[in-house]
Amino acid sequence: MNQEDAVRYFHECMDNDPDMSSAVAAIHTLIEYLKLSQAETLAGLRESLKHCIAWLMHTDSSVTSISSGCELFLRFITLASLDQEDFQDCKNVLENRGKLFVQKVAKSRDTIAKLGHPFVKDGTSVLTHSYSRVVLKVLLEAAAAKKRFNVFVTQSCPDKSGEKMAKALTDAGIPVVVILDAAAGYAMEKVDIVLLGAEGVVESGGIINKIGSYQIATSAKVANKPFYVVVESFKFVRHIYPLNQQDVPNEYKYRASTLADSKDLSQEHPLIDYTPPSYISLLFTDLGVLTPSAVSDELIKLYL
Repeated sequence: MNQEDAVRYFHECMDNDPDMSSAVAAIHTLIEYLKLSQAETLAGLRESLKHCIAWLMHTDSSVTSISSGCELFLRFITLASLDQEDFQDCKNVLENRGKLFVQKVAKSRDTIAKLGHPFVKDGTSVLTHSYSRVVLKVLLEAAAAKKRFNVFVTQSCPDKSGEKMAKALTDAGIPVVVILDAAAGYAMEKVDIVLLGAEGVVESGGIINKIGSYQIATSAKVANKPFYVVVESFKFVRHIYPLNQQDVPNEYKYRASTLADSKDLSQEHPLIDYTPPSYISLLFTDLGVLTPSAVSDELIKLYL
């Protein structure tokens, strides 16, 4: 499988299942790449998988979640020792571990929804930003529990992904109001909780998410409203500890095509921003409900 085949398979995974995140699609691609790899040693196989990850990170999908999900996948499948003498048997074991990892990941949203929906109480007004599959799952779980609540969704420019979120909620019978991104502060006094997803969680417990998340967090802090984040643990990112927006690597802030074509990034609009941990009340993950300060401990456990 060459770069073109890997990228095509990655996009096919996402096209065939619109509910699949880019990180999960990348993991499925790595499993397929593992099956077809011509490597003859474990070291060679690991290196070729790293090359495949690099190819996927040069697509215009979420680099943050792809890099964290693939790194954790690579760690998971190579964690235990391999006692098989035949290399093909070793590859089969790694492939089975990969499928086990995907099964584990698939249960993440259900676990988070069960932990998060009790915080959406009857009569609550919720503010959310952009389109998040995990946030949607939490809100649908709350609606299934016969709770009555309404949701403010930011339009989330430039791709207006908030409108996609609003349609999904409306189809489920949940009252929704779509607001301008710039109106988040204006609407904050009507809101009881802020509920956001994340493209990545850094070591400090802060989050990387769709541009506009940081200004919503600052408004929530000033208004003394709880700011909750729902996110899968495979989006925990190692080796990134930003102190400000400029510390976030450019490959996370801009599309790969933008980085390749643009000579002056100051003229480009970043797609994500960084929200420091001091603005976050709690993170709801498949590992449990965490404070931002607990993220570094959980990262250590994940990679031990």
